[in-house]
Amino acid sequence: MSTSSPASDLHGATKSRSLPVLVLGAIGVVYGDIGTSPLYAFREALRPFMHDGVTPHEVIGLISLMLWTLTLIVTVKYVLFLLRADNDGEGGTLSLLALLTKKVSRHAGIFFFAGIIGAALFIGDAMITPALSVLSAIEGLKLVTPTLSPYVLPLAVAMMLALFLVQSRGTAAVSQFFGPIMLLWFVVMALGGISHIADDLSIFTALNPWHAIEFVSHAGFVGLVVLGAVFLTVTGAEALYADLGHFGRRPIQWAWFVVVFPSLALNYLGQGALVLKNPQAATNPFYLMFPEWAILPVVILATAATIIASQAVITGAFSLARQAIHLGFLPRLEICFTSETNTGQIYVPAVNTVLLIGVLILILEFGSSEALATAYGISVTGAMVMTTILAFQYLRVVRGWTAATTAAVLAPLFVLECIFLSANLLKIHDGGYIPVTIAAVLMTMMWTWKRGVSLVREKSATADIPLRSFIEMIERPSANAPVRVPGTAIFLTSVPDKTPGVLLHNLKHNHVLHDQNVVLNVHTASRPVVPEEERFVITRLSERFTRLELHFGFMETPNVSQALTLCRQAGLKFEIMSTSFYVGRRKFVGDPNSGLPNWQDKLFIAMAGFAIDPSEYFQLPSNRVVELGEQMVI
Repeated sequence: MSTSSPASDLHGATKSRSLPVLVLGAIGVVYGDIGTSPLYAFREALRPFMHDGVTPHEVIGLISLMLWTLTLIVTVKYVLFLLRADNDGEGGTLSLLALLTKKVSRHAGIFFFAGIIGAALFIGDAMITPALSVLSAIEGLKLVTPTLSPYVLPLAVAMMLALFLVQSRGTAAVSQFFGPIMLLWFVVMALGGISHIADDLSIFTALNPWHAIEFVSHAGFVGLVVLGAVFLTVTGAEALYADLGHFGRRPIQWAWFVVVFPSLALNYLGQGALVLKNPQAATNPFYLMFPEWAILPVVILATAATIIASQAVITGAFSLARQAIHLGFLPRLEICFTSETNTGQIYVPAVNTVLLIGVLILILEFGSSEALATAYGISVTGAMVMTTILAFQYLRVVRGWTAATTAAVLAPLFVLECIFLSANLLKIHDGGYIPVTIAAVLMTMMWTWKRGVSLVREKSATADIPLRSFIEMIERPSANAPVRVPGTAIFLTSVPDKTPGVLLHNLKHNHVLHDQNVVLNVHTASRPVVPEEERFVITRLSERFTRLELHFGFMETPNVSQALTLCRQAGLKFEIMSTSFYVGRRKFVGDPNSGLPNWQDKLFIAMAGFAIDPSEYFQLPSNRVVELGEQMVI
């Protein structure tokens, strides 16, 4: 195993940029989602109390709940703790799951399901966030003039169509504007809050967590309902963890403590003081903080902020889909890179289409942010609970903590998140079934694909011939020996020590064997990036046979052509123009006795039909590929 090139570094570009630049980028991308929560979170939390008038006790209790929810869940759990639980610099639910699979053998199924549940819920969040955020921003037009009300829904649909249609162009051209716009947004939010804190200085008592505890303990069932709205303040925390690899821990932490958290806290305090002074402002406290002349500019800025927040969560969904593909949870889908310098900027057409359809259905079905807010929260809280479960095992297995110490640290957060999840589950009949349904469908698909692939491998193993035994047999002198032809043949296989099925089919049908034969296995590691010096392993098996193993991280695209260039530099001799790549193509046929239920059989076969051509996925030279098909009963 060798190479003449230096090790690749995914974060090389990141390391070369200054901390202020990275902090500004983190403000624009990482905190776009959580930064737009003030548009609707406090308004929705006040709604259950508005029928009989909002009391100062309720306002202070709610603001206290929001501030301490931000402190405990975002600051403590994510910013201070989970950002340190990285997998070679990468974060997110699937990165944490991949990290655990290196260490855990017992109860692996539990963590597998926790990982795919968290991933599925995040995708559900990626559908609801753009719909809710953009509707909340555009609804501010109603305050400019009621005559604009009929245009809110068409504008939201038009903006979503435009947003998803430009995804294929990538974010490289506009990402430089994200940071400054979001920084301006946070400054405007902070100034809006500061301008009203003096309306009633008693709002500062909300900094005492006792008011939050007292509110929950006396609010009864209504308090549990309100908790579902309070949790809207921390939407985007999972995206914060998922974006760790793009900016690194320090810039994300600096952005939170210097800009984001102070701005959010000041804005919520200002909204609370405004409602204490004028309870009628509870109908839309965010926009009513600003003078009438400033409402239209703030609506425009809020709309820009929500588009950025939507872009961030969509990009996160693309990244998560790529991780799921490489970890074997989804079939190989087309992945397009939209930047020559930033490997994190990708476009997955299939995921983009699914998200667009989902967002448009949500906007047209619910029609307003008030109605859509009832569907929000379950996906976020559920994903957070799954992350906490994985973090528990991470601390025990990877960090070596005892079970008692781990439980003592995480139990309070786990209980708090379960309470929030319970509160959001009360909204099932009011629209909460939407994210649950989305997550259930995605979970079923990932589980089915994982089971189906395992079954295919088991069936293939029964007919497999050990590679060394095959080589000994084929190289014996015989009257029926295959015809020897010049050139090199590279046979792709998923099991490196077994004879590739496509090689056996080539012998069976064509009766030829090349001068040089390479058995190629492409392996996806459970770390994000594999350095170039660890990219390949070359094993000489005989005069005519070589085994080649290529290793890629789950955040990388398996570019076989590029990797073969490194192999040639290391001594693997072949001429690309006289080399043929043999790829097997399987057509699956359902069998009721295969081990999968009939419905799962059909789902697996349908998902297999969406998989991208292996030659495209592995970036093989198209004019050198030979495909041989076979049918397999599953």
